[in-house]
Amino acid sequence: MNTFLEARLVPVLMRIGNNVILVSVRNGIAFTLPFIIAGSVFLIIANLPIPGWSDFLGNYATLLGIPVQATFGAIGLIAAIGISYDLAKHYKLDGLSCTCITVAVFLLSQLDENHKINVNNFGASGLFSAIILSVLTVYIVRFFITRKLYIKMPDGVPPAVLQSFVSLAPACVCLALIWVVRVVLNFDINAFFTAILSPLVMGLDTLPGMLTLVALISLLWCCGIHGTNVLSGITGPIFLKFIAENTEAWVAHQPIPHISAEGFYTIFICSGGSGATMGLVLAMLLSKSRYYKSIGRVSIGPALFCINEPVIFGVPMVLNPLMMFPLIATPLVICTCSWLLMSYGIIGKPVQLVPWTMPPILNGYFATGGNIPAAIWSGCMVIISAVMYFPFFKMLEKKQLAQESAEASQ
Repeated sequence: MNTFLEARLVPVLMRIGNNVILVSVRNGIAFTLPFIIAGSVFLIIANLPIPGWSDFLGNYATLLGIPVQATFGAIGLIAAIGISYDLAKHYKLDGLSCTCITVAVFLLSQLDENHKINVNNFGASGLFSAIILSVLTVYIVRFFITRKLYIKMPDGVPPAVLQSFVSLAPACVCLALIWVVRVVLNFDINAFFTAILSPLVMGLDTLPGMLTLVALISLLWCCGIHGTNVLSGITGPIFLKFIAENTEAWVAHQPIPHISAEGFYTIFICSGGSGATMGLVLAMLLSKSRYYKSIGRVSIGPALFCINEPVIFGVPMVLNPLMMFPLIATPLVICTCSWLLMSYGIIGKPVQLVPWTMPPILNGYFATGGNIPAAIWSGCMVIISAVMYFPFFKMLEKKQLAQESAEASQ
């Protein structure tokens, strides 16, 4: 099994995860997180589950929703800026010029039937077109720069003026291309990219699709590779789109459409970090082994904030046949339970983006907009994790105790 992972599966996933475009998409999407979290803070304040809170706020309850619209409603535009800037820096292009061209291209692509800019597409609905157009723009600019197809200026011209003329030719080509497609041909770019990516979107919005993703992430962790980072370039935009749509529905008091929104994986699957290792940490704290007890003490602090590298590399879990099964099976079991509980309305779905380092119980409470059953379930996940890991840990502990006893006798 280990040989198959190292020789076949891991190299393919690593090539995907290290792809220049996917890395830039992942880094660019990260640009949106501060704005979404900031918007969520206003959303939390406006909707605190305290009796009479809305009456106390009065008109400010509505006014607090304005920053939410300005943040969640602009994630597509912000993502376009972040992706184009990161990709431009990778190719050693002028980041500011590429970003400005990308913004102009994105705005031109979001025209409605009356050739007016449709600001509704600046948010989650325009996220996929933002990704494609930002990458396309940077590669067009790179084509012109590498072949020196730009207006050359004499020596002594200020750098800012020189850069503006260097960017002129690629900017004209990019805008002309999008103008022909959107205005002349009346082709809806936004709808096209959404339709192309809809199979992947629909797949990750199902339990089988989510279980497949969780299994791949866990397999990579078994090999010592940060599975979440490797695959986030593909899944990040989709989950971000889902959480934005969930937030919009929650604010409008409509049914929440998605379960696997941003935050579902980290909050309702990964108790203590990838692999849901919080239960293992608690078992190590009670261990009779000096080694595992010390690992437990070192790991408990980071685990409370969803950081489990001390566990993964301290136990170790990496390439450890005995621990591979619980490392993969535990998050799959918790994922299935969380999904079913949300499907039947027993616990709330994610409607707000909270920092992934928020401790258990609190993260489930705030991510679901103050849903108490979700907070309780967050605590139950720790119990499930402990039950899943305990028998395998006891086998490890037995071997370690024998080794420690032999060392003591010597």
